[in-house]
Amino acid sequence: MTSKNKKYGSCLCGKNKFYTIYKPLRSVACYCRYCQLRTGSIFGVTYWFEKLNLKFNKKHLKAYTFTTESGNKFKTFSCKNCSSSIYWEISHLKNQVGIAAGSYNKPSFWHKIEKEIFTRTRPKFLKSFSNNNFLKSPTFKPKKKDPKYLQG
Repeated sequence: MTSKNKKYGSCLCGKNKFYTIYKPLRSVACYCRYCQLRTGSIFGVTYWFEKLNLKFNKKHLKAYTFTTESGNKFKTFSCKNCSSSIYWEISHLKNQVGIAAGSYNKPSFWHKIEKEIFTRTRPKFLKSFSNNNFLKSPTFKPKKKDPKYLQG
């Protein structure tokens, strides 16, 4: 494997250092309320990889798990020290991890955004990144109603 196949990243304080191998399975901009609250921004950009293609050189993580409207378990991992959101797992995406695109070393956004989901909560002033847009997610099948602060 060449170094071209590896992309390196870390959290803000540097206590978590990781790399991924190969290209992402897909790249997604998500405007759902979970990603808005997880990132503290208007959307999150995720590079999805097979779990075995994420490796840590240093690991100092804490986890938080919640259940989505669709009944999926969403487990997000962040730095114990600086609280940077690094990666997450969603129960219906078996053996995959979503990695915060902004956590990669320069240049951060090295893979084109292929699709946008939950565009129903994308701000009107923000133009689309992709021609592959969904008002919700193709896998969105609500089983319960989220509390008002999580509804989008």
